[in-house]
Amino acid sequence: MRPRLDIAAGDREQALQLTPVSHEIAARLDRLVEMLLDWQQRINLVAHSTIPTVWTRHISDSLQLIDLAPQAKVWIDLGSGAGFPGLVLACALADDPQAAVHLVESNGKKANFLREAAAHTGVPAKIHHVRIEDFAKKFGARPDVITARALAPLSETLGLAHPLSKTGAQGLFLKGQDVAFELTEATKYWKFEPVLVPSKTSPSSRIVSVRNWQPRSTKAVRR
Repeated sequence: MRPRLDIAAGDREQALQLTPVSHEIAARLDRLVEMLLDWQQRINLVAHSTIPTVWTRHISDSLQLIDLAPQAKVWIDLGSGAGFPGLVLACALADDPQAAVHLVESNGKKANFLREAAAHTGVPAKIHHVRIEDFAKKFGARPDVITARALAPLSETLGLAHPLSKTGAQGLFLKGQDVAFELTEATKYWKFEPVLVPSKTSPSSRIVSVRNWQPRSTKAVRR
């Protein structure tokens, strides 16, 4: 018997208070959540325990990045998984004809979900079913922002994103309660000056905003 997938009463309203959006964007996000709940019955897209608070835990957590790069047009989301933050960003930017959101996901089942969800929501998301390392070698456009959420420790994330950041892209990496430890480890391999932005959805979480990070040695790039 499949478990019930119920969203807690008031979770949507609380999320949209934290990160207000237009009615049009909210409608796209409704369709995204609808798709997520449907596919979650077949494949494990997110932790089942997060479903009751899917709006605050996943939707708002992703939406808060928009305010940190309001002029950005080209976004790359590494290891998109269930589309957080990539598909949510695409929902928010769908009315901007110059916006493009690239979602990079190596898992075939998750990449299929991303394609179906992008079509269902009608958003400007381009799905790349490929390893991040291979995508970075071939991507030709100039990104404004590179994002990642629950991808890897910060040091490794910086290494994966570094080839895409050389034209001055901003990195926005969502991190949880271990952010201090991850920063300490990352400074062993990378030269960077991070800005830590408090999360709107979790008091123990931070968004690491960084530009122009450089490896301290070739070992950093290989990590």
